[in-house]
Amino acid sequence: MMSCEVKEKERAGIINPIFTCQPCGAQYASIGIKDCIAIVHGGQGCVMFVRLLFAQHFKDNFDIASSSVHEDGAVFGAVHRVEEAVDVLLMRYPDVKVIPIITTCSTEVIGDDVDGVVRKLNAGLLKEKYAGREVHLISVHTPSFKGSQVTGYDVALDAFVRTLAKKDQPNGKINLFTGWVNPGDVTALKHLLAEMDIAATVLFEIESFDSPLMPNGDAVSHGSTPVEDIIGTANAMGTIALNRYEGGAAAEYLESEFNVPAVIGPTPIGIRNTDTFLQNLKKMTGKEIPLSLVRERGIAIDALTDLVHMFFADKKVAIYGHPDLVIGLAEFCLDLEMKPVLLLLGDDNSTYKKDARLKAFEEKVDFEMEVITNADLWELESRIKNKEIELDLILGHSKGRFISIDYNIPMVRVGFPTYDRAGLYRHPVVGYAGATWLAETMANTIFEDMEHKKNKEWLLNVW
Repeated sequence: MMSCEVKEKERAGIINPIFTCQPCGAQYASIGIKDCIAIVHGGQGCVMFVRLLFAQHFKDNFDIASSSVHEDGAVFGAVHRVEEAVDVLLMRYPDVKVIPIITTCSTEVIGDDVDGVVRKLNAGLLKEKYAGREVHLISVHTPSFKGSQVTGYDVALDAFVRTLAKKDQPNGKINLFTGWVNPGDVTALKHLLAEMDIAATVLFEIESFDSPLMPNGDAVSHGSTPVEDIIGTANAMGTIALNRYEGGAAAEYLESEFNVPAVIGPTPIGIRNTDTFLQNLKKMTGKEIPLSLVRERGIAIDALTDLVHMFFADKKVAIYGHPDLVIGLAEFCLDLEMKPVLLLLGDDNSTYKKDARLKAFEEKVDFEMEVITNADLWELESRIKNKEIELDLILGHSKGRFISIDYNIPMVRVGFPTYDRAGLYRHPVVGYAGATWLAETMANTIFEDMEHKKNKEWLLNVW
C-alpha cells in the first residue's frame, strides 16, 4: 500500500538540529524594519551566535543589541538591564525609532516582567529624557525552550502588528507578509506586484540585506520597511501571508481586529502555487494579470518541460527546513514528476498534522512518503545509513552538507542558512523566476553528479 504518513520523530532528544531557537526568528524579523535595533534580553551568546548565522548566510553584518545578562541577573532578576539597554541605544543611535525587546530562555525562566518594563519606560524615561522623540518599544516573548526560529519569526511579526497597527483611512494597499525569505525572493515578489500595478506594504523589505560597498562607506545591511507602513497595515484592503507558519498569526489578527481580509498561502513555489498567488492578488485588488506575466509563466513552463520527463521523473528527493518552504518544495517536486520520499520539519509544532497541504499528500501520493515532525538531521542520515531509503537528491540548508558529502548524494542548497555556496540569497525560489532557477539548479546538480560518478546515462539523455 503506497501512502504518505505524518508522524513525530520516535527518539527523544535532538542530534544535529535543523533549526535553532525562537529568538533567532525574532531577530530576523527585527532587522527587516527601518530605524530598528532589537535588544535581546539574555546572555550575549543569544545575539552573538545568531548574528554569526546571519553573517555566514549574507556575508554582511547586522546591528542587534544585547542586555548582557550575567549570573547576578539570573539570580536576582535583570529587568534593570533592559532599562539601561534602552537608554544606551537611544543615546547612541539618534535615528532609532523601534526597539523590540526579545526575551530568551533564561529571562523567561527567571520571570522578568518585560511587559511591565515597557510600560514603565513609556511612562518614565521616554517622556522625561526623550520627550518629543518617536520611540516604539515592543515586547517579543520568545522562550528558547519551545518552538524554533520559525515560531520566533511568527511571534515577532504578530507582536509588531499588534503593538503598532492603528486604524485610520483606507490606504488602497495590500499587506504582503513574505515570511522568512531571501532578498532575491522579495525582488521577485515585488516584480510580480509591479507588473500587476498593485501597491503593497511588504513586510519585510530586505533587499538591502545585500548591501553595496560604497565610496563613502555609509552602506548598512538593514531592512527598509518604515514603522509607518506597519502602523498602516490596519488600513489595507487585504493581507496575503505567503507562509502559514511565518506570518499567519499577524494576518489573522488584522482580520479579527480590523476586518482586513486575510489569505494565508500558498507559498508561491512552482508554477501552480504562483498561479494561485496571482489569482489571489486579482481577487483582492480587482487588477488583471497582464500578458507580461502570462509570457513569463510560459517561459518558465518551457524551461521545466525541457527537464521534467527526461531527467526528473521518479527521482527520489529528501527535503528539510522551514515547514512552508519544505511543503512548497515538495509540491513543486511532485509537479516535476519527482518523488519527495522524506520531508523533515524540525520543531515541535503540534498543528502540522492538520495542515491541509500535508493531508493532500496523504490522500494523493502513490509512493511511500514520510513527513517527520520534531525532526533532526540524524533522522535523514540514519535512513540513508541503514539503507531504508535511496535518494537521488537532497534539498536543504548548509547544515546538512556533511550527509551529502559522506553518502555521496547530490544536494541543492536552499533555505537558511546557506553559507557554503556563494550568493544564493540573491536567487529567488518563489514566482516563475524561482521555479526556473530551482529546476535548472536541480538539473545541473544531477548532471554534475552523473559526471562525477562516471554515469553514462547523461550521454544518452542529451537534447
